[in-house]
Amino acid sequence: MATGQSKSNYAEALVLNALLKGSGFTAPASHYLALYTTAPTDSGGGTEVTTSATAYARQSIAFGSVATQSPSGSQVASSADITFPTATANYGTVVAFGIFDASSAGNLLYYANLTSSQTINTGNQALFPAGSITVLED
Repeated sequence: MATGQSKSNYAEALVLNALLKGSGFTAPASHYLALYTTAPTDSGGGTEVTTSATAYARQSIAFGSVATQSPSGSQVASSADITFPTATANYGTVVAFGIFDASSAGNLLYYANLTSSQTINTGNQALFPAGSITVLED
């Protein structure tokens, strides 16, 4: 479902500070999936689908157990289907997703381009089956 998954600068700093400097870190209680019409970068940015008039909202995402994929690293995958609300106006062409620590604003943790873009028009829903969103640490 996704290609070229990356960790944001924010997430990279958290890992370095926690593992190498012993800085305290509290994991977010929840994670949220965001959709983008222009992909973000490590520093954020991109164009998230607009919320005005579209019924779009970030959706909660949960993950299963971490699986070690030697020698390519470890990965974790979404543990349930993720269904976005039915669009009440066109989202446009969704090209990427992001994983955030908040349902609005918040910090981008991971992001990736979709394997193939999806045009979400009025009356359509974006759906990501369980296991289709994966995060790989290599």
